[in-house]
Formats: sequence, structure tokens, C-alpha cells
Amino acid sequence: QVQLVESGGGLVQPGGSLRLSCAASGRTFSRRSMGWFRQALGKEREFVTAIHWSGGSTSYADSVKGRFTISRDNAKNTVYLQMDSLKPEDTAVYYCAAGSCSQQQSHYDYWGQGTQVTVSS
Repeated sequence: QVQLVESGGGLVQPGGSLRLSCAASGRTFSRRSMGWFRQALGKEREFVTAIHWSGGSTSYADSVKGRFTISRDNAKNTVYLQMDSLKPEDTAVYYCAAGSCSQQQSHYDYWGQGTQVTVSS
């Protein structure tokens, strides 16, 4: 069993930065790939980024490529999402998930409760 708790969301102006954290419980974190997804109001949840359990491979949605960076610290059982050059369209609830290194939601077994990110002036 893996429990995930996101933090770091909030209100930021366009062009600003935020760093989200996802703390995981459980001894198998270091062997699980992690992903971040987001869901804007009235829209379906979508893939943002993922990182292989080894940290050696990452993937990004085209909409965030070059602006967002995923990383992980297996010693701290934590995965991070650094978000730079934020845009209003990045406003959403952000979820972390544990499972396979994939863009498909069905490949993830565990999900956090989400953290709200609002980009607005």
C-alpha cells in the first residue's frame, strides 16, 4: 500500500513559479515510477509528467515541456514538480500518482488527494 500526499499548491501570478511536492509512505516507493496529472475545472484529468523509478527517464506533456521539471528523492520518498513560467491555463488541481512510467492514468495504482494551483494576476 502506498499513500501519497501533495503539497505546495497556491496562487501565483503569470510568469511565476511553484514547486509541488508529493510525499509517499511505504517501503516500495523507490521501485515505483511516479507521475503528475492535472484537472482543470470542467475538463478531464490530463497527463503532465512522469519519472521512472530509477530517475533515469522522464516524459512531459507538450504543453509543459521546457517549463516544468519532475524530480525525485528516493531517500526522502518524495517526488517534486518544479513549475516555472506559469500560465493561466496551468490552473488546475494537480495530482501525483504511483505506478508505471506512463502517460495513461490507468497505469497508476495509487493517487494523492490533489493540490490546487491557481495562476492569476
